[in-house]
Amino acid sequence: MLQAADFLRKLPALALNAVLPPRCLSCGALVERSGALCGPCWSDVVFLAPPHCACCGLPFEYDLGPDALCGACTRARPAFDRARSVMRYNDASKRLILGFKHGDRTEGAPAFGAWLARAGANLIAEADLIAPVPLHRWRLLGRRYNQAALLAHALGQETDLPVVSDLLLRRRFTPSQGRLSVSARQRNVTGAFAVKPARAARLTDRRVLLVDDVLTTGATVSACARALRRGGAAAVEVLVLARVVRA
Repeated sequence: MLQAADFLRKLPALALNAVLPPRCLSCGALVERSGALCGPCWSDVVFLAPPHCACCGLPFEYDLGPDALCGACTRARPAFDRARSVMRYNDASKRLILGFKHGDRTEGAPAFGAWLARAGANLIAEADLIAPVPLHRWRLLGRRYNQAALLAHALGQETDLPVVSDLLLRRRFTPSQGRLSVSARQRNVTGAFAVKPARAARLTDRRVLLVDDVLTTGATVSACARALRRGGAAAVEVLVLARVVRA
């Protein structure tokens, strides 16, 4: 009986796979199950793990101890408490993320949520709630979805943490950060974020896990962290799908 019940539960997914076979989230090759990467794409993704900077999660070549900081965090601690990332932003992860972000490949969200849960286990254990980095309403209108919100909700499915998708709002439209210098990125997002007044009561003395897709210089998540702290957050930690690791 248990085997029959298990088969009936899986029948819709089996039928869907027969009509629309699952494909690699990156290159589109056929794979065994949905939300997976093919062997070659998997081998090209560089998943991040310790040793790393205790603050920003920058990977280290050698283990310098659990409290070791990178040079940047030693000179000036960022506005957030800690940041962790699933993988390195390289050609393989870039293709994966751009498909998710701009190519409507949103079927990868559940798998990404599971990856985030593993990479951010220590942060999740201490967090009170999850919040995504928001999009401005005009950019959301053009893109139709906020990729950070999809990641946040997928992570919420993997944890017992509540997701407050509209905790932050983007008060002004900012140009894309893509081609800006470090200082220009910081100026671009200064004062761009605020806590939504209707959600302020949920923030006081809470530890927030801020979710985004890519960490480059940290300008965006730092601006969000400052807004959250002004709103009363006890701590702000960051969990992203990929981060740029400069040589």
